[in-house]
Amino acid sequence: MASSNHRVVLAALAGNVAVAITKFVAAAITGSSAMLSEGVHSLVDCTNELLMLYGMRRSQRAPDETHPFGYGRELYFWAFIVALLVFALGAGVSFYEGVRQLRHPAPMVRPLVNYLVLGASIVFEGWSWLVATRQFRRDKGKLGWFEAVRVSKDPTVFTVLFEDTAALAGLVVALIGVALAQVTGNPFFDGAASLVIGLILAVTAGLLARETKALLVGESAGRGVREDILRIAGADPDVRCANGVITQQFGPDTVVAALSADFHDHLDTPHIEQCIRRIESGVQAAHPEVVALFVKPQTAETWRHRMSRLREGVLPAQEGTPPSTGTH
Repeated sequence: MASSNHRVVLAALAGNVAVAITKFVAAAITGSSAMLSEGVHSLVDCTNELLMLYGMRRSQRAPDETHPFGYGRELYFWAFIVALLVFALGAGVSFYEGVRQLRHPAPMVRPLVNYLVLGASIVFEGWSWLVATRQFRRDKGKLGWFEAVRVSKDPTVFTVLFEDTAALAGLVVALIGVALAQVTGNPFFDGAASLVIGLILAVTAGLLARETKALLVGESAGRGVREDILRIAGADPDVRCANGVITQQFGPDTVVAALSADFHDHLDTPHIEQCIRRIESGVQAAHPEVVALFVKPQTAETWRHRMSRLREGVLPAQEGTPPSTGTH
């Protein structure tokens, strides 16, 4: 999975480098505001891909004393920075160029260059978009597209997919703006295209920021992980009842879980420890991303009471979370 995501980002980076250079050359030759906005957009995308690669590398560092559960959230941090850059640089510069062109309209020269560059850019961006789309389709399985983005714990592919989709939409808008400016002889359409491109980037940045912020702040693991932990614990003969589980996603491949379980009364400490080890082994086999499982012996009534008080805000989160009597 990591290797596939790495290829997606590299494909996007290669396409954006080539496109950014050609767009800036075309903007310098033709004086097109929309083309300059598109060049800045591609340059921002190149920076974003580099940041994603950096975040992927940093997130793979091994756990240490200061970060016992690893550095997985580094990827979430850099993905959030990408969203900010799309808004601040991509959308900001596009809005600025659009307003400048509307206030001080300048006629477009050599529009054929714009058409050639936009056509080539659509081909390059389309190739990168297809690579990201195919990977995302494999990752999402039977989930719908929007649901897959919402529940995804790895922002790498959907960030590239969002960027490439925005890039293709921006190229279409730029093409329409250039064509209208040429046909009518009115540079207003060129400036208006820059404003629309800025709006597209602002919306894309907002969506990216919302999704990555949720991951950065901290989300629970997917429902399947939680259900499997309860199923594995509940199936152990020494467990009377698996009361509940709290999970935390620390990175795309790092989950920490806290399980509340009601053990049979006749069990002594060594037998409970053996039971916990069986549960840990079963969970690890089913979900290798669960790097730590903390188990607290607790009656179902106590669990329900504490969780009820936690939801009401009576208890601090730490008191409502089962501490460890066994670790993986």
